[in-house]
Amino acid sequence: MASKAGAASEAKSSAIMAVGTLLSRVLGFLRSLLLVTALGLGSTVTDTFVNANNLPNLIFLLVAGGVFNTILVPQIIKASRAPDRGSDYISRLLTLGVLVTFGLTALVTIAAPFVMQLTTSGYSEAQLSLATVFAYWCLPQIFFYGLYALLTQVLNANGAFGPAMWAPVVNNIVAIAGLGMFVWIFGANRANPHTIDTWGTPQTLLIAGASTVGVVIQTAILFIPVARLGLGLRPKFGWRGVGLGAAARIGAWTLATTAVGQLTFLYVMKVASMPGAVRERLREANPDDPTWKFIPGNTVLEMSSQLYLLPHSIIALSLATVLFNRMTQASQSGNRQGVRIALSHGLRTMAVATVFSALALFALAAPLGMFFSGGNPTDGVMLAQTLSILALSTPFLSANFMMSRVFYSYEDAKTPFKIQVWLALLNVVGATVIQFLPAQYIIFSIAILYTVGNILSVVLSGVYLRRLLGHLDGPTVARSYIRMGYAALGSAVAGGLAVWFLGGLSSRGFIWSSSLAALISIVVIGVAMLLVYFVLLRIFRVSELTDLLRPILGRLAARGEPAPSPVPAADDAGAAAGGAFEPAEPRLPVYALRESAPTISDDTGIIPRISGQFDPNMYRARPASPQGPGNLPGRRTYQGPPGRNPNFRDG
Repeated sequence: MASKAGAASEAKSSAIMAVGTLLSRVLGFLRSLLLVTALGLGSTVTDTFVNANNLPNLIFLLVAGGVFNTILVPQIIKASRAPDRGSDYISRLLTLGVLVTFGLTALVTIAAPFVMQLTTSGYSEAQLSLATVFAYWCLPQIFFYGLYALLTQVLNANGAFGPAMWAPVVNNIVAIAGLGMFVWIFGANRANPHTIDTWGTPQTLLIAGASTVGVVIQTAILFIPVARLGLGLRPKFGWRGVGLGAAARIGAWTLATTAVGQLTFLYVMKVASMPGAVRERLREANPDDPTWKFIPGNTVLEMSSQLYLLPHSIIALSLATVLFNRMTQASQSGNRQGVRIALSHGLRTMAVATVFSALALFALAAPLGMFFSGGNPTDGVMLAQTLSILALSTPFLSANFMMSRVFYSYEDAKTPFKIQVWLALLNVVGATVIQFLPAQYIIFSIAILYTVGNILSVVLSGVYLRRLLGHLDGPTVARSYIRMGYAALGSAVAGGLAVWFLGGLSSRGFIWSSSLAALISIVVIGVAMLLVYFVLLRIFRVSELTDLLRPILGRLAARGEPAPSPVPAADDAGAAAGGAFEPAEPRLPVYALRESAPTISDDTGIIPRISGQFDPNMYRARPASPQGPGNLPGRRTYQGPPGRNPNFRDG
């Protein structure tokens, strides 16, 4: 009964988190759509703001994110098992984290002009000045991202997973309110074009100010559930002997992987800022010449990335989180076959969604481009072209993400670093070449670079995994992908014909007539494609569809009772295949699996545009040892009554 109650509670918590994540995704797209409506997709102001607003997250992850997750987070989780629930220890770690993040934020904000010069290319004096103003408003977000990450992990360590998943919803609502006020007061970009020349402080307050206020409230709201934990947290100083040095040595490869990925991404984004600068110079030189309107900027790349990452962030991230626990249990017990089974199952199950999504995004690129460009056909075409390139790499991005779980389940952070170096080399060399292309081709070329990188990441991961596991159940995985590919291709052909019928290939077609027409096309054609896909999956006997839907159908049938796990146990799978596999591994205690909880929300952490660019799950590489409360961080960790630790003086 106890296990049933625990499973039901876990299912309920998972459902709450899933709803929060999905709602945040929807609001995130609404936020992006409002930004495009307010400022325009091909606007220099939009490109400038996107550059500045992305920096806080990137800088936090580059400088402090890896330190927090690799060093502080495992310590918080382990300390939470002490008799005082880690009150003394966590107070000291939080104090340290807050001081480090505050210092970083102050330093970077003061250096905002230099930071913008370093991360952009070709900006005019006026554009650089506006970018710096945006940066002054946005860079303080670094402090609140750090505090959010720390508070999230304190909650996770105490079994409270929901608040951190719902907090980004509030962030998006605040930003949406600011954008709505902007449109109401200053008008939408199509009716009243917003340029650098017409920009002022009130506009900055509603765009950049609202963005930062959203992050502040997102963080502040977590203080309520943290206070309810009753830990009595307060500022405390004195960190000698708490084990941070040992933890840092363990996480060195993870830190290096994060640094390489983020630096690479910053360099690519610097190159992506070039077309916007060229477009602004052409507009200033001859506003009547429409040539500048056909140069896509980094906002086009950003919006395309959000669209192609949607299936990955909803399906692959969730499935990988569940299967990572299974892989960890199997790897720790020496059960390689169990790891292979979990990996094979994960690759095949998520492919039901990602293979279809890739071809669906490709077929629906025209109406998606028109809708998410705010109804501007010129911008819509550029968005559709970029999305078409990125969409085809969706299955590879998700497959590599799932494959990397295996390395982390073996506590191996060195191999992902090697893969990251190869990907960084590809992207740096590629971006260096791309910057010499004509401005109108730069964004499209970067999209191609992303796609090639995603494919290469799967190849490299496959090579290293073969060395680790012997084989990867390749024939079974390949057969499933081929069957799904045929089904998705049939669906895409039907969708493509429908897009053609509705004028997707003609500038005067129904799809390009308005945002509403594009939305109607997306809904009608998308639903039809999904139905065709389901029918073809049944015809091709793709059993993975049932595996993907089983948790949902099981919960509906049982009215809240958790469905059986779709992942076969190692011994069951072995019996089915007629082979003698290792025995099923023992389950780790609940606290040992808490390290697999997200340390940074996928809504606030930068999701990888490039495979491995940033992976919140890389910090899950060290599963907790099932030795209980005695295995606490630091050689002098105090386990007695709170407030009486002889090793520390009250700060």
